[in-house]
Amino acid sequence: MEIYLDANATTPVLPASRAAALATMADDYGNPSSTHSTGLKARALMDAVRARARRVVGAPSGQLMFVSGATEGIQTAVLSALDRLRVQRAAGEAVPELLLYGATEHKAVPEALKHWNALLQLNLQILPIPVGRDGRHDLPWLRAHAPRAGLVCTMAANNETGVVSDLAGIALALAGSRALWMVDSVQALGKMPLQLVDHPIDYATFSGHKLYAPKGIGLLYVREGAPFTPMMAGGGQEGALRSGTENMAGIAALGAVLAALEDGTTFQPPAVLADYRARLGDALQDAFPGLVFNAPPAHCLPTTLNFSVPGVGSKLLLDLFDAAGVRVSGGSACSAAKAQPSHVLEAMQLPAWQSASAVRLSFGPAADGAFIDEACARIRACGGSLRDSCLGPAQHAAPPVEGVTRFVVDGACCYLVADAASRRCAVIDPLPEVTERLAQLVRCQGYTLAALLDTHSHGDHASSAPQLRAALSGNAATLDAAAVDALGWPHGAERIDLGAMHLTRLASPGHTEDSTTYLLHGAQGLLRLAFVGDTVMPGALGRSDFAQSAPLAFGPSLHRLAQVLGPQTLLLPGHDYDDRFASTLGTECTAQPLLAQVLEGHLDAQAFAEAKAQLEHGLAPQATGGQPMVCGARVDAAPCAAAASSDLNATALQALLQGESPLLLVDVREPYEQRLGRAPELGDAVQRQAVPLSALVNALPDWLALPPDTPVLFFCRSGNRSAQAAKALRRLGHARAFSLAGGMALWRP
Repeated sequence: MEIYLDANATTPVLPASRAAALATMADDYGNPSSTHSTGLKARALMDAVRARARRVVGAPSGQLMFVSGATEGIQTAVLSALDRLRVQRAAGEAVPELLLYGATEHKAVPEALKHWNALLQLNLQILPIPVGRDGRHDLPWLRAHAPRAGLVCTMAANNETGVVSDLAGIALALAGSRALWMVDSVQALGKMPLQLVDHPIDYATFSGHKLYAPKGIGLLYVREGAPFTPMMAGGGQEGALRSGTENMAGIAALGAVLAALEDGTTFQPPAVLADYRARLGDALQDAFPGLVFNAPPAHCLPTTLNFSVPGVGSKLLLDLFDAAGVRVSGGSACSAAKAQPSHVLEAMQLPAWQSASAVRLSFGPAADGAFIDEACARIRACGGSLRDSCLGPAQHAAPPVEGVTRFVVDGACCYLVADAASRRCAVIDPLPEVTERLAQLVRCQGYTLAALLDTHSHGDHASSAPQLRAALSGNAATLDAAAVDALGWPHGAERIDLGAMHLTRLASPGHTEDSTTYLLHGAQGLLRLAFVGDTVMPGALGRSDFAQSAPLAFGPSLHRLAQVLGPQTLLLPGHDYDDRFASTLGTECTAQPLLAQVLEGHLDAQAFAEAKAQLEHGLAPQATGGQPMVCGARVDAAPCAAAASSDLNATALQALLQGESPLLLVDVREPYEQRLGRAPELGDAVQRQAVPLSALVNALPDWLALPPDTPVLFFCRSGNRSAQAAKALRRLGHARAFSLAGGMALWRP
């Protein structure tokens, strides 16, 4: 069963609402503008719903029209208010110079203000109204600016945090001002008392799909006497206020929800909802010790919780919850794809980690106790899975981490090499962004940190080895900085033992004078893979135009690597900008003509250095515009060679299953997801593996050794990570690598 806790984004349609829409489409399908009996029945239905809406929102007078949703309502209200200012200015009147909106408003509001302000050529100043740490408007600031404002836009309740605005306080702050007042009331309907008649609100917007009605239907209230300019002109429907044939199915469905609000039995009362929220809050705190709620419950809707977990990003939490069948979000659904910190929490001046890691949990007022009980149980299970992965305070022994684990930040790669039997590990190219994560993992696993290595002195960041060493100061084997060289290699050591594995090193100057390759050997000293830093990256060679570079040594270093590694040893880069995970010299010689030319002897050291200098001409010498520095000039002759779609839909999957070669099904979700979520059922003949994307490099050699006709199908939650895995394997030479289209989100047994 899906536990849907993202009701502030949208809700399922109430059964009575669905039935009303279907009945209207089947029986009462008339056009309310028609004068025959069928049309009159439709008109009567529409009038009855409007009358009910007036009672529910407390709007006995003024206009209350049906619109497509809150965005249209906001656009119409802003246009109406700004058009009045345009007319006044054209008549020679002085008009206020400010347009104000709450700093935590839905993006539809400031975008509408910017759009119509520019289109009407008013060029008024648009300012956000500051909010405090509690998310509520700064009323003294608003009072000071209100006399110069032509329009003020606020929310009744915030969609991300659930913070309820002090509407009475806002009304007092606007007293004596000529400003018109618009209130986004989308999240208020059905969750808090709201009587528009109690406040001098000029415009209010509502959206049906936030409260169990279908998408595409909403309401716009316009106070009697407030200016109005139709945004939709045409046949004159809605008293010429909003032309276009009315959405009768949507209106009927909305009417059923409004009727449920009036009957007092379908939706839970505020006290019950507050109890549900408290139970969910307790479950969250049990699951994630140290969790912080980002808004005070006393000022919030009883159906919304916004929280952050120290040291755990929102993306990880969303994947974790989703694997458990619990649907939550990182904020507004409208902004989810932009992957940026919440502007709402930033406006509240919360610490950066809180705004970047926030998760929103919201439920609808039709929830019942059994639903909340199941939600609490799954939330606690999520916490247990996180602890089993050493991503939370460990309360019991976590399953051991084995082999190579990769961490990526803005294309920069860091690696943990761990041997579970000996509990020894090494970190290669540590990154400051993952210091806390690595330290927690090493402590949780009870590992001995045998080495903390850099492949070179970095040009785009300082090594975080000192910070990680300090974070693990209580670890008995943490290496003293005085006992190692500048890159972390122990003085006098020829190898670093990691149980059944060991590391050796190979000087490979070029990208920098001190560039070093670390070779990972397995049983009997067999070479498994090489950490090559930025010497060779997938689709690129490391730059050699830094002050610390050794361009004339680059070509000879590549020859040395080729002699030691051969064409098929797996190379793990210091940067991977295209999610290719690993490469080989054979693969890169095919993709990079310059590399092939130097290794085939067509270019000597001087000619190679000159050719590289030409490639690197014009590259920024440092990070610019908030973007990480590019550490390699692209010399991939065919960057799109592996970009052909590897997605398999249901039809293609069935054809693959009926082929002669048995299918290998690989779950690339992380362990904390794998413990909670099921895998696709594809029959007994399918071979199965669980290889998290972070540990993908461990399995690549085995997959490359498979018979060429063996199909390998990757899957994850959404299809994004599995597509990366399939493309990486294809690029390395196994053509029959695929991704389950849409991942588990679209999987249908």
